[in-house]
Amino acid sequence: MAVNLFGVINGLNTFIPVIRSQDKPSAIVITGSKQGITNPPGNPAYNASKSAVKTLAEHLSYDMRGTNTSVHLLVPGWTFTGLSGGHPGSSKEKPAGAWAPSQVAEYLYKKMEEGKFYVMCPDNDVTEEKDKKRMLWSVGDIVNERLPLSRWREEYKEEAERWMEQRDVSKF
Repeated sequence: MAVNLFGVINGLNTFIPVIRSQDKPSAIVITGSKQGITNPPGNPAYNASKSAVKTLAEHLSYDMRGTNTSVHLLVPGWTFTGLSGGHPGSSKEKPAGAWAPSQVAEYLYKKMEEGKFYVMCPDNDVTEEKDKKRMLWSVGDIVNERLPLSRWREEYKEEAERWMEQRDVSKF
């Protein structure tokens, strides 16, 4: 929480007054995580912090409406960065499933030009369609009164797979 959430809060508290004092068009991009949306088991503190970042970004977008500042939630897919060994001089090669940071930036700029708040980046392993299905299934735990984190529970595995195969999210 100290880094993933309060780092964002402290950054916003530092820069928002400066941004608001300008008349120039500007943008705030906050980096979230798919784990803050789909909430997979295994790292609850990280998931909770990124879920809080998503909520904070949504409220900031609402609060900044009517100003010259756009707000965007960047949710990258698997990205090969310096944190994962993708830095100059490294002998580690980018995994086939990962995107390079430049691909994420290009995708972000495109979505910003389209006026999108949610920038859900795919990667070479997970498509936009699959991300949407995973998100819909997750919120369905609440709406359909399933046990939480049902997609990872053995008793829901076949139902979840069948649901994902049958779902058409092209209209979303």
